[in-house]
Amino acid sequence: MFIQTEVTPNPATLKFLPGRVVLESGTEEFLSKEDAANRSPLAARLMDVPGVTGVFFGYDFVTVSKDGPDWQHLKPAILAGLMEHFMGNEPVMTAQGSNAAMPDGEEFFEPGDEGTVATIKELLETRVRPAVAQDGGDITFRGYRDGTVYLNMRGACAGCPSSTATLKHGIQNLLRHFVPEVEAVEAVEAA
Repeated sequence: MFIQTEVTPNPATLKFLPGRVVLESGTEEFLSKEDAANRSPLAARLMDVPGVTGVFFGYDFVTVSKDGPDWQHLKPAILAGLMEHFMGNEPVMTAQGSNAAMPDGEEFFEPGDEGTVATIKELLETRVRPAVAQDGGDITFRGYRDGTVYLNMRGACAGCPSSTATLKHGIQNLLRHFVPEVEAVEAVEAA
């Protein structure tokens, strides 16, 4: 098994491509050992590597975030954990582990803004999320109020030094172009 790695715009996050499907649909993020232990054997294994602070699963990739030593010391342990897991044909998620049915809190927007919100969500799904997944992250819609779109950034996007530029110059400009009602885009934490 050959696992490729890619750098992301976030120097604290590395993207691993195992050459197979990781999650059939959706994304999953793990920011604590306890959460990982309850929901994913693979995430639990990776969170046990000293210095690993987060694990994010996409369709065909895993991103790992660190706070400690440089990648030179962490990468071999992460690669070994991924190889052991996939070579052992272990499940990525436990039967009750998926958060796909549990959104990151309630979405919010005013009655009457349904059309605007539907357009924003479609643009995020078709133009923004695929591009962000290339960098090992995800962006999800959280809300819309008074011309401001609120988005949750996950995976490599969370804490990325270039995330503000991505939001303000990339996503904000795209949404303003197609949805004149949009005045600003802000990042928010998951509820």
